[in-house]
Amino acid sequence: MRAGAAAPTGGPTDGPAGPSPLATWHQKVFAAVEKWPWLSSLNDNVSGVTQPLYDRYRDNLAVELMHGGRWAGHSVHAALSDLPIGFWSGALVLDVVDVLGEKRSSRRAGSGDAAATLSAAGLVAAAATVATGVTDWTVSDGADRRVGLFHGLLNLTGTALQAASLAARLGGRRGTAHGLGLASMAVTAAAGFVGGHLVQGRAVMVNRVATTTGPRSWVRALPEPELAEGTSAHVVVEGRQIMLHRADEQVYALDDLCSHAGALLSRGEVTDCIVTCPLHESRFDIRDGHIVRGPAHHPQPALPTRVRNGWIEVRGSQPASRRARN
Repeated sequence: MRAGAAAPTGGPTDGPAGPSPLATWHQKVFAAVEKWPWLSSLNDNVSGVTQPLYDRYRDNLAVELMHGGRWAGHSVHAALSDLPIGFWSGALVLDVVDVLGEKRSSRRAGSGDAAATLSAAGLVAAAATVATGVTDWTVSDGADRRVGLFHGLLNLTGTALQAASLAARLGGRRGTAHGLGLASMAVTAAAGFVGGHLVQGRAVMVNRVATTTGPRSWVRALPEPELAEGTSAHVVVEGRQIMLHRADEQVYALDDLCSHAGALLSRGEVTDCIVTCPLHESRFDIRDGHIVRGPAHHPQPALPTRVRNGWIEVRGSQPASRRARN
């Protein structure tokens, strides 16, 4: 740097006055959304209706299929949401072509028919998307549940606007249909932004144990006499939370954080080697961690165990292979 030149200044997100509003506005928006009194009240009312129904039918295979669960390996709601967005985006493109293109009646009719077909297809896909979204929402909690409800309200509004747009198309009110379709896509885009915040900002519906590893070698976890037959214990080994359980004179170990929402499985009930998560009642086989019942989408990592010198020892990943000596 030449003498007398000004020193480089910070980027657009820092400076003497602190972070730029462009980098923090979304944090402030969602912090405000989580505290809206009317949203909390509506959340309680809707939960009072939907939660008993979900609890009554949670063992039904159809409910687990709506989650995606062990059958899909992830939530199907996110995948289904691409369909109405894609169909309605196509209808919007055709509307733009209709407005900016030639004004011949044959062209307007052709693009109008196609846009109406795409709009209707999106509404059909939206029905399945809403159903799976409500199913996933019933296994959320706290601020995640309130923001999730806001996400759902935006989606319902976008769907209602799209239905009104389709009705206007069928009634020959093309200008009204175009405006309602544009409004529908704007609201649906906002709903997608909120959904992105839930997944990427709050880690909703992600695998909570995807990156857990270790210990790299056998490590003492618990004195062997402290784990009686048929009992469970929570231990922390090298920063990893582990559930130990003794059944049929065997000691089993699972990652204690539920892959679905991070609850401690060691606080759940174990029956015939099946542990039930105390939060959303996912079930896992403690012998190998596979899912017995959702809403969990990912199995629990199982760790090898052994008893040595009066201690229960566990190990995570296999020990690193030795390099060949020269």
